[in-house]
Amino acid sequence: MAGNATVDTVSKWLVVIGGLNWGLVGIGGFVGSDLNVIGMVLGGVAGGVIANVVYVLVGLSAAYALMGMFKK
Repeated sequence: MAGNATVDTVSKWLVVIGGLNWGLVGIGGFVGSDLNVIGMVLGGVAGGVIANVVYVLVGLSAAYALMGMFKK
């Protein structure tokens, strides 16, 4: 990733958090449980709006990381 070091760091952390969350969602599907940690922590806040903002930020971070991969 290229650019601002702060944006790079935040983006990397959001991609890691999103990846771990999706891994837990997948495991939860196998064991019959909802293991969506972001949804559990932020889902009740303002009707889940904050959780949706986090999901969008994770997606944007992944797109940012993808663009960084092609710049090298």
